[in-house]
Order: sequence, then C-alpha cells, then structure tokens
Amino acid sequence: MTGPTASAGRRALWRVSATPAASALLAVVLIGAGMLARRPGPVLVGVAVAVGLAWAWALRPPRDGEVVLGLDAGPAEGGRIPITIAIDAPPGVDLVHARLDLLGAPYPDVVLDPATARRLAASVPILHSGPQELASIAVRTVAADGVESSLPADPIRLRRTIAPRFEAIDVLPLPGRLTGLAGAHPSARPGDGGEFHDIRPFAPGDRLRRIDWKATARLATGRGELLVRRTNSTADATILIVLDSRDDVGERVADWGRGSATGKGLSSLDVARSAASAVAVGYLRAGDRVGFHDLARPHRVVAPMAGSRHRERILRAVEQSVPAGRATTPRRPPLVPSGTMIWLFSTFLDDHAARLALLWRASGHRVLLVDTMPAPVLAGLTRPQRVAHRIVLMERADRMREAEAAGAEPLDWNAGGAAGRRAALTALARARSPR
Repeated sequence: MTGPTASAGRRALWRVSATPAASALLAVVLIGAGMLARRPGPVLVGVAVAVGLAWAWALRPPRDGEVVLGLDAGPAEGGRIPITIAIDAPPGVDLVHARLDLLGAPYPDVVLDPATARRLAASVPILHSGPQELASIAVRTVAADGVESSLPADPIRLRRTIAPRFEAIDVLPLPGRLTGLAGAHPSARPGDGGEFHDIRPFAPGDRLRRIDWKATARLATGRGELLVRRTNSTADATILIVLDSRDDVGERVADWGRGSATGKGLSSLDVARSAASAVAVGYLRAGDRVGFHDLARPHRVVAPMAGSRHRERILRAVEQSVPAGRATTPRRPPLVPSGTMIWLFSTFLDDHAARLALLWRASGHRVLLVDTMPAPVLAGLTRPQRVAHRIVLMERADRMREAEAAGAEPLDWNAGGAAGRRAALTALARARSPR
C-alpha cells in the first residue's frame, strides 16, 4: 500500500544575487589598494576575482529552468511515517537551498548538491489522528557560482488523514424505545426471534407452526380450542453520534493557546475520534442504524443506516473531523428521529453542547455525555493560570451536573482504562431496558 504523494514544478525565476556586486567591489578595492601601495599581490588577487566574476557571468544558466519537487509518504511503520523527498533541478544549477517543515516544526535549512542529493529520506511520528499536514518543502536555486539565484517558490505540502486507533465496544447501551422491525436486541413487542412472551388462544393470522400442542393438551378448555406460543420480537436501535469538534485541547494545559501539534500531547479530538469510531463499529456490528453529526460543520451529516459500506462512511466522517478554529453556534439544533439514542462527544468547555443535551432530553431521547477531555498536565503553568484552569473546570462541571440532573448520563471515556470503560458501559446498559 502506497501513501499519498504531492508533487509540483516550480519555475526558477532567476535574479542577480548580491555576489556579483560584492565581488566587483572586492576586486576594485584590491586593485586600487595594490596600485596605491605599489604592491602587485593585491592587484593580482583583484584581477583574479574580476576574471572569475566575468567568467561566472558569461556562464550563467538560461532563465527558463524548472525545479520539480516531490513528497511521498509510505505506510506507517513502528509509529512513524516514512517520507521521501525528491528534488530535480534544471541544468546549470549549482546548489539547492531547501526549507523543510515536518509536522509544522521547521528544521534548519539545508544546502544540497542537485547532482547527488536528488532523493532524501525522513520520517515523522504519528502524534494525532485526523487530517494533518505531514511535511512541506520550499526551495530556491543558486547558479553560476552564486551570481544568480531564484526567488523562493511557494512550498508544496503533503497531507494525510490518520485513522484513529480503537477497539469496538461490545457492551451496547440501548435507547428507551426500539423502533426497528428486526435486529439483534430483544424488544417488548410480540413477534419472531425473541424470548417467551405469553400463551393465548389461536386467532386468525397466527401461523400454524406457532401452535403449542403441549399447552393445548394441558390448558385448552373447549372443543377445538388451540393455544399458540408467542415470543418477543427482536429489533434494532437508532444511534446518533454527535461529535463536538469546535475546539481541540491537549493534555498539556500550557499549550492550549498555541495549538502546536507536537506540544499538546493527547488531544480531546484524538479521544473523540477513537471513542466515536469504537461506538459506531460496535453498534453497526449488532445490525443497528448509526448516524453522524459534526457540531462544528452542520453540513457534515450522515443519515442513520446500517451495513458494512455505511461503516466505512461513518468512519471516514469521524476521521475527517478537525477543529473549527473558532467556536460557532448553529442557528438550529440537529434534527433527531424519534426513539434515537444520542452519544454526545464533547469537552463541554462552553454551554452549547450542554444546552443541546438538555433539549434532547426534553424531547425524550436518551443522551450519553461522553467526556473527551484528556487528563490535564499542569506543568509549566503560572499561579494565575492554575487558578484560571480551576475556574474553567468548575464551570464545566456545573454544565455537566445540570445536564445530568435533566436525565443525561455521563461517561468519562478515559477513566479507568479499558476495564473501567467496560464497567461503565455495563452499568449504562443495565440502567434502562428498551420498551
């Protein structure tokens, strides 16, 4: 499996560098000083500099050369992604001055010989999931021993979407009411496929295979009376995954205002993508219908459906969730079908997600508040910053308590690891049986 590639041709727009002027000035100074001092040595050096400058000027390259750049990312290996950098310079280029950024972190500029350094190898660690820029490169060329150089060209960028790591959940909390006609979950409606419901007299429309002959022989009271055995039907659930991607905060609180990919550590969107993928795949394996809604981008909606192809559609939508850059509040809340169970993934750092939870609870939906805030690392904070962080967490706790008082059920995805998460899901699955 090959990774994504990025390539482009950059026309070298040549210009005269500062080298000719500096060389000419040096030659004039040496010749003048040598003549004034009546010493042949400086005069000869000045003449040599002037001759070399004239020779380089006469051999300067044509002005229609093109530098072809290429970036190629291979498959991930050991938590890193290998990157190949290709640089093909036009004839006559002596040096290539390259500026490389890996994961948004600039590296020291390098000067390369285009005859020998056509292919370079690098690698970047996999720090986060979702869309991200792996690398970018910009170059300028130097020719004729520095007499001419090209203007810096726009960089080319290599982007890739990193799939989150997750393990599908196998304990499935269900909505208060199942609306599907067939599925893997037992319902309270009589039908086929479920547990025993009751025994009643045969009526028109009942199937003959439903007749319970033992119960008829034991309980029938009249001539020709037949008794049938009824079972509960099975049904599927409708699940809506609502992901709040309006912000993305890392575990290092000191980096909240910087947004550095390499400095934030585990981020809230990393947790949200992994958790949402685990929930979606768990329900889809059970045959339930799963939908997706991104609060930061109201147009990114996936209608609830089931099946393997829909699984890829949901996972792709989750992978593509990125921070909005600024908090936005949609004019209207997402429309939710009746009987839907809502998984709300958010950091709850503002009121919007909590208000939606209250609205959905008032409409009769079962709402799970999945806390995606990573465990904070307070290193590097000043005392005022620590106080501000405590105030933010207190306001956040108040919002979640208000939603919990209205009937929403909290779930801290990070608490207790996989064992603690399974125990919490088991408690949620027992908390309410479908009606």
